[in-house]
Amino acid sequence: MNRREMLVGGVSVGALTTADRVMARAPATMAVSGLPMPEPDRELPRALPVADPGRTLLERGWLFHPGDIPMPVPVGHEATYLRAKAGNAAGAAAMAFDDSDWQSVRLPHDWVAEQPFVETANLSQGYRPRGIGWYRRTLRLDPADRGKTLELHFDAIATNATIWINGSIAAHNWSGYNSVYVDLTPFARFGDETNVIAIRVDAEAMEGWWYEGGGLYRHVWLVRRAPVAIATDGVHCHPRRGADGGWQVPVVVTVASIARDRSAASVEVQLLDADGRQVASGRAPVEVASLDRAEASVMLAMTAPVLWSVETPTLYTVVTRLVRDGAAVDERRIAVGFRTIRFDADKGFFLNDRPVKLKGVCLHQDHAGVGVAVPDALIRWRLERLKAMGCNAIRCSHNAPAAEFLDLCDRMGFLVMDENRLFNPSPDYMAQLEWLVRRDRNHPSVILWSVFNEEPMQATEAGVEMVRRMVATVRRLDDERPVTAAMNGGFFNPQNVSSVVDVTGFNYYQGDYDRFHQMYPDRPLTSSEDTSAFETRGAFASDPKGHVVTSYDTEAASWGDTHRKTWKNIMDRPFVAGGFVWTGFDYHGEPTPHEWPTIASFFGIMDLCGFPKTAFDIHRAHWVDDRAVVAIAPHWTWPGREGQPVKVFVTSNAERVRLTLNGRDLGEQAVDRIMGNEWTVPYATGRIEAHASSGGRVVASAAQETAGAPVALRLTPARTVMAGDDEDVQPITIDAVDARGRHVPTANLPTRLTVTGGTIIGVGNGDPNSHEPEQGGARSLFNGLAQVIVRAGTGRGRIVVEATAAGLKPARLAIDRLAVSPRAQVPATAAAMTIREWRRSPLSSTRPSPELAPADGDNNSWGFVRGSAPTPADEGGWRVYRTVVTPWRRIAADGGVIRLAAVGGQAELWIDGKQVATKTSATTGPIEVSFPAGAGPRRIVLLVNAAAGVASGIVGPVALTRN
Repeated sequence: MNRREMLVGGVSVGALTTADRVMARAPATMAVSGLPMPEPDRELPRALPVADPGRTLLERGWLFHPGDIPMPVPVGHEATYLRAKAGNAAGAAAMAFDDSDWQSVRLPHDWVAEQPFVETANLSQGYRPRGIGWYRRTLRLDPADRGKTLELHFDAIATNATIWINGSIAAHNWSGYNSVYVDLTPFARFGDETNVIAIRVDAEAMEGWWYEGGGLYRHVWLVRRAPVAIATDGVHCHPRRGADGGWQVPVVVTVASIARDRSAASVEVQLLDADGRQVASGRAPVEVASLDRAEASVMLAMTAPVLWSVETPTLYTVVTRLVRDGAAVDERRIAVGFRTIRFDADKGFFLNDRPVKLKGVCLHQDHAGVGVAVPDALIRWRLERLKAMGCNAIRCSHNAPAAEFLDLCDRMGFLVMDENRLFNPSPDYMAQLEWLVRRDRNHPSVILWSVFNEEPMQATEAGVEMVRRMVATVRRLDDERPVTAAMNGGFFNPQNVSSVVDVTGFNYYQGDYDRFHQMYPDRPLTSSEDTSAFETRGAFASDPKGHVVTSYDTEAASWGDTHRKTWKNIMDRPFVAGGFVWTGFDYHGEPTPHEWPTIASFFGIMDLCGFPKTAFDIHRAHWVDDRAVVAIAPHWTWPGREGQPVKVFVTSNAERVRLTLNGRDLGEQAVDRIMGNEWTVPYATGRIEAHASSGGRVVASAAQETAGAPVALRLTPARTVMAGDDEDVQPITIDAVDARGRHVPTANLPTRLTVTGGTIIGVGNGDPNSHEPEQGGARSLFNGLAQVIVRAGTGRGRIVVEATAAGLKPARLAIDRLAVSPRAQVPATAAAMTIREWRRSPLSSTRPSPELAPADGDNNSWGFVRGSAPTPADEGGWRVYRTVVTPWRRIAADGGVIRLAAVGGQAELWIDGKQVATKTSATTGPIEVSFPAGAGPRRIVLLVNAAAGVASGIVGPVALTRN
């Protein structure tokens, strides 16, 4: 093990950075759970580059309401007539809706992760109620943005969504995994006229049979671009190697225009190497009609590029600029990799003409504590855990991943099967497939498009016709990557989709590999999903009644097999390109092989927190080739079992392994790299060690040591520094130690947690049967471990985490918080209750009483004012403006602020018969004053005195806001 990887109970629980992976090439050294903890990493992860400078995060200032708010039924013809008109949405979609008592949330947000476990809720979704929720956000746009191309980008919404902008429906969406791009331009209001975004999210709609969460759970962006600009996902620039061996980067740029006239521009493209040096460039003209799109093409030639690979994921950057009148008006920066891929029907997968076995895992997108709202830094940490295991491939199961996930895979050297969610070639769903390919086709990590997973129609004529259309859509957008489908049967039916895809995906059915290869020797194949073995982390005996499964890799689903037997079937067959283990991490929902009270899966190589199970070390032995590894299972703390036989399971990738107990030699065996090695050892307290050797030299060692009773807690971070940007997160391990500082693998006790300088965003312990809340400041250790996920605050300082447990010495951890500039966020805008309806009195030469009012039914002598309506400039004297409003609930309860943005003339403001403000200047200006609490209708009166020839009165918006 390298110095930054911690062994707890014989398995790694630390995090490896890029630097760690380089260090790990050296022979491993021994790490023992009883020795002092190694120094965690003190480097910040490298930030992802800004690909689109026109985007700004829109994740603060959102309000959330759990549960549906039915639309009010219109009464009468006029109300029904108006309901059908643009801008007149009712209920929670209305601009003037009272959302003052809604919950304030920051995005990304998964409201389902906050729910309790309920036995009557859907078991596949993890026994958590989902339901319907509403989001609202007030948005202020700078007048300088008028005339620009404006968009809202929702990276994903779980699940179905309707989006209103300023009372008009702007978008519907039918999947929880694709991005939603909304053209804000035609609805936009600027300056003091704010915009209201309202979103109804229907999470009752289930697309999967696993935990899917609910809400705006990925990033949201406000996009501001020039009127003539590069379209979203409008650059295709994937490098190609020609038949002559030379390399080219064909760059196709889609330009969109909202300008009123036909526009001419040029596209300028640069290719930068990994050090930022320009190595190629090109330029092409483009003309685009008003409210239309046009394409420009530039071909870049490249001689002898450094190739992208799993081991050295070298990235170049394509910089695309749109130039008008000599100035760049838009830009994109896209990372690309020069690499070739090929699936061979006899020899498997080739990367850069070199055979590479796909050592893959299937991943869902949730994590303990945060549900599907997984922060970018936590995605990175999860990928680092997979890299430490030797994993080189990931299948996105069964849906499009976050864009940041693929950016990280490009940089870390993973091979990705990018999978479509819904098997349907109808227009709505074909649009989702098209979006997936357009967004992801430049990523060097993506090597396969998967159009479906386990569809019952896969071996029917209709299924074949559906797949033909989906494959054709993919190939129109990307003809470089092969298309697959994850089949779970029907391989030998007269009609099945393997005849119309490029690579046949096998979900299980390993016994049919040879028959299929013999029958269809020209069809490449890969295991698209395999294993489905069960393990409970830290348990080494099964208890069916307690829903506990041993971690000796002996139990699997009837359709799958153990980790070891599955990989042997793949390794024995060169024509099988590789495999994707179900799954890399445990996930909420699909609690196979049990039901209530189990709320999560047992399939993971790691648990819900990313703590490794025995399967982690099994796959390290299978997959790690650049360093020696060895591990021992189980732990060695078994009070009351003295003298009883214990099966000791050792995994290694070396040549031979020797086992000792308290210095006594227990024998040496030739390493079985796939199946592992076993000893039966009578239990005795002390120290059991495994020494792996190659060429007669010890190259790796591991040990377990008997622990005593827990006396203290310990906190171990992955990093001792965090970015003070209010976004950086990291998981911190909580465990108990004995009097000698040794990890206690049997500790199962409640702990309490506090954080200063940061925020707890989630807790977990990897127990698939635990019903403890996953948010808050408490979590029990499960088989020795728990996890708290902390988000850093802003600016330079310290994050201090403290953990306590009854009868144990508390733990305190200090993490340096560095001064790192936060990513730009659109400022939060307070929701405002706009006051638009006023009655205005006739002109008076003397100051009128603020009690002056029109008689009931008098619709003639006083004018009606809607919004701002200055009096004519040729009149002078006094006028009364009156209105009656019922304040929003929160304003009525707590009070608020009333702001008249612009009042012309001298003025007095009265509320409920009391004067609250005086404006002495005749010059147009604002009035802003506290609005007292109080329920029911409230009377607002404005007396205005203006000189002749000066516009006066209410000449700007009036609004009530919360304190």
